[in-house]
Amino acid sequence: MADGGQMTETSFIPDASQSRAFRDALGCFATGVTIVTVQSDHGPMGFTANSFASLSMDPPLVLWSPAKSSSRFAHYATARHYAIHVLAQDQTDLIQRFIRGGLGFEGMSFHHNAEGVPLLPGSLARFECEQHATHEGGDHLIVVGRVLRCAMNEGAPLVFTKGQYGGFTAN
Repeated sequence: MADGGQMTETSFIPDASQSRAFRDALGCFATGVTIVTVQSDHGPMGFTANSFASLSMDPPLVLWSPAKSSSRFAHYATARHYAIHVLAQDQTDLIQRFIRGGLGFEGMSFHHNAEGVPLLPGSLARFECEQHATHEGGDHLIVVGRVLRCAMNEGAPLVFTKGQYGGFTAN
C-alpha cells in the first residue's frame, strides 16, 4: 500500500500484449469451482469450470462458459442436458479427476439422472439443466441452462482466486 493506506493501482488496456495482466486482474474475483457433467456417445464426461453464474429466478436459469479450445467442447456445446456440481471445500481431489488428462469417471461411483446425465455424489450443490440457449462469447461459448432440479448439502464452498484453491471464512 502507498502512503495513507491507499492501494497502488495498475492500469492497462487488455490487448494481446497484456493477456497475462488481464488474466491476473480477472483472478482477483473469487469464484466457486464446479464440475459440469454430460453423457456423451463416448460415455460420461466431466469438465472443471469456474465460469458459473446464476442468471434468472423466473424461469430458473444458470449459465456457464466452456472454452472453444477444449478437446471436449463439442460434447458440451451440443449437450441437451447436463449437470453443474458446485464443489465443497473438501472436494479438491475431484478437480484433478476432471482436468485434461485426469481419470474422469474411471473407478468412481456415480449414478445417472432421469435424462441420463452422470451425477457426482456429495457436491455442495447440484443443478440439473436442460440447454435453454447458447451465445457466442469470444473464445468461449455462453451456455444458458434451465434448471430442472437442484439439490444441496451442508458444508463450505471450494473457492478459486488468483490461481489458488481454498476456503471462505466469514467475518
